[in-house]
Amino acid sequence: MLNSNDTICALSTPNGVGAIALIRVSGAKSLAIVSACFSKNLSDKPSHTAHFGYFKGPDGTLIDEVLITVFESGKSFTGEEAAEIACHASPYIQQQIIQTLLSAGCRLAEPGEYTMRAFMNGKLDLSQAEAVADLIASQTKGAHDIALKQLRGGFSNELRDLREKLIHFASLVELELDFAEEDVEFADRNELKQLVADVLAYIKRLATSFELGNAIKNGVPVAIVGAPNTGKSTLLNQLLGEDRAIVSNIAGTTRDVIEETLNIEGILFRLIDTAGIREGAEEIEAMGIERSKEKIQQAQVVLCLADVSKENSLEEVTAWAEEIRATYHDKKIIIVANKVDINHRSPSAVEGPVIFLSAKEGVGIEDLKQQLVELVTGDFNISTDTIVSNARHYDALVRTAHSLEKAQYDLDNNITADFVAMDIRQAMYDLGTITGDISTDDLLGNIFSKFCIGK
Repeated sequence: MLNSNDTICALSTPNGVGAIALIRVSGAKSLAIVSACFSKNLSDKPSHTAHFGYFKGPDGTLIDEVLITVFESGKSFTGEEAAEIACHASPYIQQQIIQTLLSAGCRLAEPGEYTMRAFMNGKLDLSQAEAVADLIASQTKGAHDIALKQLRGGFSNELRDLREKLIHFASLVELELDFAEEDVEFADRNELKQLVADVLAYIKRLATSFELGNAIKNGVPVAIVGAPNTGKSTLLNQLLGEDRAIVSNIAGTTRDVIEETLNIEGILFRLIDTAGIREGAEEIEAMGIERSKEKIQQAQVVLCLADVSKENSLEEVTAWAEEIRATYHDKKIIIVANKVDINHRSPSAVEGPVIFLSAKEGVGIEDLKQQLVELVTGDFNISTDTIVSNARHYDALVRTAHSLEKAQYDLDNNITADFVAMDIRQAMYDLGTITGDISTDDLLGNIFSKFCIGK
């Protein structure tokens, strides 16, 4: 663990030339150190006030005109006395100010040290601290909403409610152990069973949401596959709204994998246009086909494209989709019947869930987008439900569920209370690691080392 008594400083805005840069100072001597380098004394200034003046070097040389915001102890992001220096974003000016602060008694902050101090000082719990990094990295509305809800404590409050229920449960069981010789029962076994069942069901739902949360956070890989000339590249271009892939009537035009991203309702989809899969392809095209098969393995969603202007194309693709399902059980598959603009067969003549569209004319594209969103979100509502997007949280939830299942088995089979209590304590421990109620130096070091220096 780093020395939390030090006063630290770091550049919080990106390196490079710009209009404004922000340098953060935090620690018990922040205002004294900054005042020594500034044209005004900040030690007696009220919290959350900004002060314009001149920042000077160790020899009194003027470095820049700056605006410094003052934060009293307990009222800053870190919970410590702090100051934020807004200067002109010249790399030279930034370095001169930081060097002056180091000479005056600061040290450079380590990655994530500001957020770690906020956690250590009780300003954030561990899951909220991790949400800071997720919020900074968010690229879509969905990722932003999940991170912001977690940062505001929504996820933490739900976990604390669950943990309080388990603590109440454990206290009753522990009390029975204290009076075991008197054969006293403080808890109704049926009520305990129901409590464990309720908590377990909710924990499992939170764990299940990780698939969606991870997809929103990192993007959903979608492979567009099919035979040559079924319109895969045209579909990619239509979804993106631009001519990203070359379109031709010549079979085998797409010889390599093309990847682009598409934001639909706050969810990032990584679209992968693959080479048409067929037998007898020449060497270069065959290499593209092999890469296509690799992308099918990596994709979360597979769009199986059929050319309904050709006889039996849709039936063949439907059978092919079933083979993919049988081979890769975790794949979500959408069968897409393309070229309805030149097909004379009625869509109702085909059985099963199929999206009928014309990639060339743009017909049915919105239906396909809606199907993609529904397939990924399932029965979760991104705007209202708690969605887990952190792999560490998911792992803790799985371990919690395992302990609760053991407790459930103990209760169903009249296992002695000491074993029930042990499993409940383990469940409470695993839940506590998410919010940091239970933490270790190794865990904290691993989490905060992934943050940027100024955060």
